[in-house]
Amino acid sequence: MSDLRQRALDYHAFPRPGKISIELTTPAETADDLSLAYSPGVAEPVREIAQDPENAYKYTAKGNLVAVITNGTAILGLGNLGPLASKPVMEGKSLLFKRFANIDSIDIEVKHRTVDEFVDTVANIADTFGGINLEDIKAPECFAIEKALKERCSIPVFHDDQHGTAIVTAAGMLNALDIQGKTLEDSIIVCMGAGAAAISCMELLISCGAMREKIYMLDRKGVIHASRDDLNEYKRRFANNTDKRTLDDVITGADIFVGVSGPNVIEPEQIKLMAKNPIIFACSNPDPEITPELAHGARKDLIMATGRSDYPNQVNNVLCFPFIFRGALDVRASTINEEMKVAAVHAIRQIAKEEVPAAVLKASGAKKLTFGKEYIIPKPMDPRLLTRVSKAVAQAAIDSGVSRIEMPENYMAD
Repeated sequence: MSDLRQRALDYHAFPRPGKISIELTTPAETADDLSLAYSPGVAEPVREIAQDPENAYKYTAKGNLVAVITNGTAILGLGNLGPLASKPVMEGKSLLFKRFANIDSIDIEVKHRTVDEFVDTVANIADTFGGINLEDIKAPECFAIEKALKERCSIPVFHDDQHGTAIVTAAGMLNALDIQGKTLEDSIIVCMGAGAAAISCMELLISCGAMREKIYMLDRKGVIHASRDDLNEYKRRFANNTDKRTLDDVITGADIFVGVSGPNVIEPEQIKLMAKNPIIFACSNPDPEITPELAHGARKDLIMATGRSDYPNQVNNVLCFPFIFRGALDVRASTINEEMKVAAVHAIRQIAKEEVPAAVLKASGAKKLTFGKEYIIPKPMDPRLLTRVSKAVAQAAIDSGVSRIEMPENYMAD
């Protein structure tokens, strides 16, 4: 048993099993306290909420409570291991919500037979929460599930594997393009992978300026093109009218490679076929589509990002999802829309261009971080993410008409 394995198991088992708990926020020491917390005093907020459901935000924890919900069909890189096996991951997500944005969160693992059963289960409990974070649900079911829940729920529903990955990818990509002297509009993009994260990454890049006709997406059968008759509705959005069929065909002259597929799928010789000053985001975890060592060995002019913390430029969802929800909750947004996601992209990318606080350097173990090829994305422990991203998201919710209240006075002041 490796040292990491044992330490991970001990971490989850001690000093008590699991990673989250529930704490009391009001006194419960005296008989009078209990008479207010429960019977008879609790009847008063019940009456107020029955009269106006919005009062639930005033008298309960709903407004700062997010459910992390899964069916366990796509757990990390481990696959479909079932709902219960996903519980450590979902508890971990709840831990991150609390640690980075002070959002209370509870994990919910759902057994079901059909997509409709899952949607019904979640929709029927949604009013308990201020927001819902969907997690580790396989494609293409995840698209249908999120769409249906967004239609049925009046609170934000966000599938982080799709949108969180997309937001951080877009933020880093725009910064990398700036450094390489390129624009998103003019770039040819190769996307290896056609699942939830891949499709959402490409859609958000399009929202930020990429041209759909300049995107070549590949699945296990090769290039997704207009002549294929085996594509679901989500892949069909990226079916190019092209005679290119292989990775070699599309990587030649490409400016950007985005990998959200699996390990070791692109070779150094293929990297050499890319255009001048290429950008490679090899985000498969734990093993990327190509290692930075091999990529940099093939090209000295590239910018490289991975999903790993032991290399520069980690594409990490924790840069995004706690703060997306913080901003959405604080203005009681009914949804998380494209405007809010794009606002998060630009807030994240701007932070990387500024001087890094000493506390962030210490926490990340770095002596110096300066905007450039090895620092295109902020570090997860950067406290500016909370203030900047949350505020940008909240303002975008207000501007796009999906907020229910105005931004609180002096909200997230630096």
